[in-house]
Amino acid sequence: MRSCCSRRCNDYDRPPHADKLNSFARAKAHIMTLRVYNTLTKKKELFEPVKPGKVGIYLCGMTVYKSPHIGHMVGPVIFDAIKRYLTYKGYEVTWVVNITDVDDKLIEASKKVGQPMQEIAEKYTRDYLQTLRLLGIDTIDKMPKATDHIAEIIEMCEALIGKGHAYAAEGNVYFDVTKDPDYGKLSHRKVEEQETTGRVDAAGKRYPADFALWKASKADEPYWDSPWGRGRPGWHIECSAMSMKYLGQTFDMHGGGMDLMFPHHENELAQSESATGKEFVKYWMHNGLTRVRTKARGGEWQVEDMHASSGNMVPVRELIERHGADLMRYFLISTHYRRPIEFTDEVIAAAKKGLSVFARLFDRVQRLTGAPLTDDVQDMDRTAAGLLEGDNGEFARSVLNLKMKFLEMMDDDFNTAGAIAVMHELAGEVNAFIERHNIEHNKQPELITAAAAAAQSLRKLGLVLGLFRPGFAKAEPKDSDFVDQLMKLLIEIRANARKDKNFALADTVRKGLEQINVTLEDRADGTIWRRG
Repeated sequence: MRSCCSRRCNDYDRPPHADKLNSFARAKAHIMTLRVYNTLTKKKELFEPVKPGKVGIYLCGMTVYKSPHIGHMVGPVIFDAIKRYLTYKGYEVTWVVNITDVDDKLIEASKKVGQPMQEIAEKYTRDYLQTLRLLGIDTIDKMPKATDHIAEIIEMCEALIGKGHAYAAEGNVYFDVTKDPDYGKLSHRKVEEQETTGRVDAAGKRYPADFALWKASKADEPYWDSPWGRGRPGWHIECSAMSMKYLGQTFDMHGGGMDLMFPHHENELAQSESATGKEFVKYWMHNGLTRVRTKARGGEWQVEDMHASSGNMVPVRELIERHGADLMRYFLISTHYRRPIEFTDEVIAAAKKGLSVFARLFDRVQRLTGAPLTDDVQDMDRTAAGLLEGDNGEFARSVLNLKMKFLEMMDDDFNTAGAIAVMHELAGEVNAFIERHNIEHNKQPELITAAAAAAQSLRKLGLVLGLFRPGFAKAEPKDSDFVDQLMKLLIEIRANARKDKNFALADTVRKGLEQINVTLEDRADGTIWRRG
């Protein structure tokens, strides 16, 4: 495996004064290796891409028959962070996310509203893309649609029939699971266990576990001409055809929710390897499902998986309007991707509190420097050379070591939750440094420079996860100017009450704001307010 240092290292990877940096941190940087949990083998494996220096990723996208809910965004947010980290390490990454725009669910929605399937697909595709942009997911390289790849799908069906792995029957084409001795290796199920989930009443189907590659269309359904008559593709083969077209017959990572492992990913793997005779995917990665809290019949609260059949879906756009896109992205990566994400008011409140730690620190540093933390501000990598041998050397070393700890977390199966915990450690170090030296009062330039460099290092680590980016989309609350003016008035009333020693009124203002989740923070340069 080519080390990240042998590729296009940027200024964040290799500072100009690298030979003067903490030797311990430098040594750790060279021995770090990325390990990825592979669902296929059920263990973490050293990441070695198919092609040195290049990574191909395929993520199952949305079936565009309705507006996206929060569960639809888990995979895109996680793999956006994964691509950013791999790019940071120096890999050239191609990330493909498909759009399923022909499917039984789409046909059903079309019949229900009396609207052509294509119009429904186009409407919800626009909705899906807008939501991705709102959440800052802008690293996807290709978003192929199934209906644009009918030729590739038919070609793959023909190849499978030619090799004896599929058969045509009454206008349909089925994959013969009995011809694949490895079938079930991803989900670790045996064919006989899967037969109970299959249908035997489908036209011309030989075995219950056989699945459709091509479906004969009914009179009122959309269709494409094929060697087997008018029909449409099956769900599973769409992803095989599109992923291999853009990433090759063998590529590095295939992602999706745990609910897709069977039958979707199992069938993808079987048909792809049967068609090519090659390994389809090196690393299968499955994210945990989103869970919500609901009331059971007895009145007690219970947590269950978010699913359309349960009617417990939470629309993403509503959440963004209510909480902001920054918070929703932070919330989704605050849990390790393989664990379930529990969506409750308490968890959202905790995420809001956690994210506000960084906002307060950046505001604090901006007041010290008189300017925002932009890319022009030097981070600790660039500043440390002048600090390590001075009075602030220990602080510089601590910042650099925490950066290495962040990278170790990400190298351990993209542990974003652990990485964010390290970012909180770093924020605590910077705040403690500012308070220990009373920088807000003393205003010593060298101390301000050190604090700003540390905060910039923290900001850059956040950027690796897609946080703190300039122009990151937010849903601004309505009447924000009015709210600002009203808060200034309340802060002034409280300040005057304290000045007049009317502490009862001052406490009433503070406690009343706390009840509506507004916090006042008294600082040396005045009082600020913040939600959460």
